[in-house]
Amino acid sequence: MTMLVDRAATLTIQDENRKQLGAFLRARRESLDPQRLGLPRSGRRRTPGLRREEVAMLADVGVTWYTWLEQGREVNPSATVMQAIATALQCSPTETRHLFVLAGLTPGEIPPLSGCELISDGTRRLLDSLNPQPASIQRPSFDIVAWNDSFSRLMGVDFALIPDDERNCIYLYLTNPVWRSRLGVSDTVLQTFVAYFRAAMAEHRGEPFWENKLARFFAVSPEFEALWHKRYEVSGVENKIKTFSHPQLGEFTLQQMYWYSAPRNGSRLLVYLPVDAAGEQALAFLARG
Repeated sequence: MTMLVDRAATLTIQDENRKQLGAFLRARRESLDPQRLGLPRSGRRRTPGLRREEVAMLADVGVTWYTWLEQGREVNPSATVMQAIATALQCSPTETRHLFVLAGLTPGEIPPLSGCELISDGTRRLLDSLNPQPASIQRPSFDIVAWNDSFSRLMGVDFALIPDDERNCIYLYLTNPVWRSRLGVSDTVLQTFVAYFRAAMAEHRGEPFWENKLARFFAVSPEFEALWHKRYEVSGVENKIKTFSHPQLGEFTLQQMYWYSAPRNGSRLLVYLPVDAAGEQALAFLARG
């Protein structure tokens, strides 16, 4: 009996997702300007946006099949076809991912959000205004997408000279001796990073972006891989007092503070604040370059 109830609930969710998919497709289609897409004028248009046959032509799918998709019928589109439709409808990465989820595709087929996150001028001004407090913006994967001068000096790394795919807190800890030395000598730092990444990856299993990042950690650090398979600990990032080590300043502590973007998409602003005179002196020293 329980299995029948669960199956009925699953079918209800699938039906609702198909309806939502159809509604989203129609809304996107009707929002597009045919002339801006280079489509020829052909007769009087009774409705705004593209016609269904135009979307089908741009995506190279059958008109009847596409009509059924918009009507919420059970047509089971493939990832390739959904990508073609998303391209035809000029979908953003977030909208494309939304389409894939509603279409019921498996996690491995759903495209990750773009690895290249554009940082606005306003965000850069915000980071610069926080100097001498070290600040950065990070993704859930611990990729560093923006930073200010104080953060770069705190960690002893010139991020502008590092390839985009290496600007990652965990990867730098595993591969960069200067970055690692700034976090002091502790047996728990690597364990904490493993727990952080396990928790962050839980909802991204099977996604190529996350699986490839984990494989890269394994490749550069057998110790990370051993801890990943040996221990099953999870931990979320949190505000706490953190100790740093500097060749001229010695050890000092700063308050680690996180703020999340709105709407919350996982990206976070990290700022380090002084908690005592030693921390204030350290940040003043870093500000002088």
